[in-house]
Amino acid sequence: MRIAFFVNSIEGEAGTYTTTSLAIAAMARGHEVCYVTPGDFVLRPDNSLLIRATTSKSSKPRKADAFISALQGDQADIQTIDISEVDVLFLRNDPSEDADERPWAAHAGAIFGRLAAERGVLTVNDPDGLARAQNKLYFQGFPEAVRPVTLISKSIEEIRAFIDEQKQGVILKPLQGSGGRNVFKIASSKEANLNQIFEAVSGEGYLIAQGYLPDATAGDIRLFLMNGRPLQRDGAYAAFRRVPAKGEVRSNMNAAGTAAAVEITPKILAVADMVRPKLIEDGMFLVGLDIVGDKVLEINVFTPGGLPNIAELHGVDLAPDVIAALEQKVEMQKNYAGQLSNRTLATL
Repeated sequence: MRIAFFVNSIEGEAGTYTTTSLAIAAMARGHEVCYVTPGDFVLRPDNSLLIRATTSKSSKPRKADAFISALQGDQADIQTIDISEVDVLFLRNDPSEDADERPWAAHAGAIFGRLAAERGVLTVNDPDGLARAQNKLYFQGFPEAVRPVTLISKSIEEIRAFIDEQKQGVILKPLQGSGGRNVFKIASSKEANLNQIFEAVSGEGYLIAQGYLPDATAGDIRLFLMNGRPLQRDGAYAAFRRVPAKGEVRSNMNAAGTAAAVEITPKILAVADMVRPKLIEDGMFLVGLDIVGDKVLEINVFTPGGLPNIAELHGVDLAPDVIAALEQKVEMQKNYAGQLSNRTLATL
């Protein structure tokens, strides 16, 4: 089969990315792989949908860095093909990266992904589900039991009052964003620089204030779910602890966080159980939960990363398991001849 990976930009991809691991795993299983970016869709007057697909001239699996270099250099091959020539469109872009400088690109995956799904291409995660998850407000639709106490507002007065109610302090961050950008820990509403922090974060729109979880000092746990269930093979879970750097609140890997092995306990699995129904309802095939204690801090449904870290920590590469699941879905799609919606098929 042919899998098209939708990313923000090919120039921005790296060998350490989970998307790269998935692409190499797909090639190792004999599949064709291409990359698509927000500007690569074409809808013609006859209603045909095409993509400008970037591939490597060498179809043989290779090391991650060499594969990405080939896509970014002279070995890249760009062809315009009909979307019907693609079996799977895997949406792996981060909308927040494009929100400021290329707002037109932020929603391209969901928009054109919906058109691809209408034309019979298995599209994951389901584009309708992703359209509802364009910012962190989506998280409020999950069970209250798994969410830290949260306020969403643009009012400094509301935020000050909320901080006063939280004995452990709060985490303040933008409603739209990723990668740990503009995330602050506020201990008291009387902090001298609160106004400056508020101005910095509120410039991006609404703010989220969450009650601080003391267990977060040890970092959070990134756990992958596939088809609504923890991704694992023979008891080895697709999970790791993201440990913040010294003096840092954020545990994001691009904010100097480091990866460490972690044990998946019944308490963590119970958290996954509680979020499963909505993830399945929304067609979220592959997601990453960021867990502290028995709470979920965030649910990454666009570009959950960390599979290479997990392979390095545990010696188990789970990227092939993700590709195998896609193979099964494409086979089911053929067998049921359009009887299953894309959203159902995405998490079946």
